[in-house]
Amino acid sequence: MSKSSVMNTYGRFDVTFEKGKGVKLYDTNGKEYIDFVSGVAVNCLGHCHPAITKAVVEQSNNLVQLSNYYWNTKHTLLAEKLTENSDHDKVFFCNSGTEANECALKIARKYGTLHGNGDKNVILYMDNSFHGRTVGALSVTGQPKYQKDFMPLMGGVKNIKFNDINQLKENFNENVCGVIIEPIQGESGINNADVDYLKELRSLCDQYNALMIFDEVQCGMGRTGSLFAYKKFGVIPDIITVAKALGGGFPVGATIANERAASAFVPGDHGSTFGGNPLVCAVALAVLDELIDGKIIDSIPEKEAYLRSKLAVLKEKYGLINEIKGMGLLIGISINDGKFKDLVNKCFEKGLLVVTAGSDVVRLLPPLNVTKEDIDEAMALLELAMKEMVS
Repeated sequence: MSKSSVMNTYGRFDVTFEKGKGVKLYDTNGKEYIDFVSGVAVNCLGHCHPAITKAVVEQSNNLVQLSNYYWNTKHTLLAEKLTENSDHDKVFFCNSGTEANECALKIARKYGTLHGNGDKNVILYMDNSFHGRTVGALSVTGQPKYQKDFMPLMGGVKNIKFNDINQLKENFNENVCGVIIEPIQGESGINNADVDYLKELRSLCDQYNALMIFDEVQCGMGRTGSLFAYKKFGVIPDIITVAKALGGGFPVGATIANERAASAFVPGDHGSTFGGNPLVCAVALAVLDELIDGKIIDSIPEKEAYLRSKLAVLKEKYGLINEIKGMGLLIGISINDGKFKDLVNKCFEKGLLVVTAGSDVVRLLPPLNVTKEDIDEAMALLELAMKEMVS
């Protein structure tokens, strides 16, 4: 089987997977792996969860795809489920987190057009942020390494320092139409926003009539211990973008907005051919039923505490871990002496899948329905990897 026909856009590990069940994956040679990557926070119920399988089978026997010129039942029910569990009013469905962020940026620009004097079009974004790889999302991604080869990018955007209140105030004025921020920066190293910073940002958005956008693509959908991460910070944004775990492995994104923001759009302003199709909405509904009604989200704090306790023992025992970061089951461990990639590779050899973040962090992103026994098994493999690295 030749892999040369696949475009070279990922630095893939030398493994081909063909089967998964729960927290386990199996490669073409039959080797078993514990998956603490979960598709980078996508497979929130693990692999081949029966609720997802059931939803796929039942919905594919009824209706798979439909033009957005018409309503479909699952689309409406999913929108209701999301708004009922948030402080927001309207939902736009698309296919990915990047697309959800593109929609949010367009809402902010349209809002500025409607409420400004012609110059209200500036979008502020944070250094070290990550919002996607399309031109619009890349323009508000605060990491030059992703931007440099694709210049010029979208104008009317300004980079400011994450968690720096003084710089935030200095760059806020009547020309700002929106601010996009991850409440927990995932790709750059699992960095939490300060609550005081977010409260000041909320106040400035209200003062200057700008929209506050939370990118919860990685940290949302239960991973922090609440369905939406913003609830952990005590600040309500105007727009939330979600994807990844919303579909439990199926491609779906959503831009969730309050009436103030959503009212900027009129028919023709935005669209998505496959967004909100009945099949993916049925799957997303099944996922939310498990997370919310099945009380999986309620179990996250206990699982977080258990995982952190195991990591604390390894931190003390081997001296490789500098810091245990994050919230809920979005956990990062910063590693000494630039050895974080070595640890990821060593874990892979042992049969534990983890992924890097930023300049020194290893991310642990287990399924949200992970058990203590799964955590024990994963930590045993992590310890084997650490032991070999220090011996």
